[in-house]
Amino acid sequence: MSEKKAVILLSGGLDSATVVALARAEGYACYSMSFDYGQRHRAELNAAERVARQLGVVEHKVIGLNLNGIGGSALTDTSIDVPESPTEGIPVTYVPARNTVFLSLALGWAEVLGARDIFIGVNAVDYSGYPDCRPEFVEAFERMANLATKAGVEGQGFRIRAPLQNLSKAEIVQAGLRHGVDYGLTVSCYQADDDGRACGKCDSCRLRAAGFAAAGVKDPTRYQ
Repeated sequence: MSEKKAVILLSGGLDSATVVALARAEGYACYSMSFDYGQRHRAELNAAERVARQLGVVEHKVIGLNLNGIGGSALTDTSIDVPESPTEGIPVTYVPARNTVFLSLALGWAEVLGARDIFIGVNAVDYSGYPDCRPEFVEAFERMANLATKAGVEGQGFRIRAPLQNLSKAEIVQAGLRHGVDYGLTVSCYQADDDGRACGKCDSCRLRAAGFAAAGVKDPTRYQ
């Protein structure tokens, strides 16, 4: 029996866990990919492994990178503090080129697997203003993917799927719960401790907590 395959970027957070569940509900055999890219903590990588097991992915791959080698972000440079109150403009938690690099590696794996769909949990409603979360970026990357690959040139084009693009955080929570996501397994905090407990103060924590509140759902997040 032939199966349709999808590669899914899985950070271990709320959004990406929801995307895995949505892809599975569409009948995809799910292959998840996470990155050990020099981020502040490994708690999200541990969370990604838990989510992959819970949602029954076929294979979960962790790729090592060194984005802390270029720095420029509070998530990869410990000399830059993670903001604990709202800031103007693009925040210092933006990681230069992160989604471009992640999608490029997912594209390579998808071509090897014979997968034609790549899922990413970017959002343009309740998010931090990152430029690589915008619909224009997703569309541009899809065009590039079909120009830059053997599969694309031979007419077996790729689709970059961003099913959360226009959902609020509350709608994302509700969708995930409908499809069996255990959000207690996920970690969204930018500065979680070694046990995966959240700070409750960073932008990601605020968006996550507001999402559960707006959805009318008990927040399963463990806080420091």
